Amino acid sequence: MVIDNGSTDNLVSIEIVEKLSLKKNKHPVPYKVSWLQKGHQILVSEQCEVYLQVGTYKDKIVCDIMPMDVCHVLLGRPWQFVKRAFHDGRIIFYSFYEDGMKHLLLPLQEGGIVEQQQEKVLMLTDKKYL
Repeated sequence: MVIDNGSTDNLVSIEIVEKLSLKKNKHPVPYKVSWLQKGHQILVSEQCEVYLQVGTYKDKIVCDIMPMDVCHVLLGRPWQFVKRAFHDGRIIFYSFYEDGMKHLLLPLQEGGIVEQQQEKVLMLTDKKYL
């Protein structure tokens, strides 16, 4: 999972949608993307609901489906706006409140699992995920 405030969409890879047999829905406003491959445009015409759990944080996020090699789920500004997520670029973490509980999303450290004393956040590297 990648959080990117430069992305205007929440995205999920075609690969994960197919492997998990997620239900696809027609996109209400299909659009073309050209930033993935120079000279080629990709039509984004489907969406699906992605269920995430990181530590105690659980969520269901509507994501546009497209081919991606960098990650399986990319959370962009729509997710950040809805969650009112605060990004600290110096310490590098995202924090937000959900159901009265504060959540911290920290980058993965070399070695795999990141733990906080007050609240636990578990994240896996792509190597351990695969």
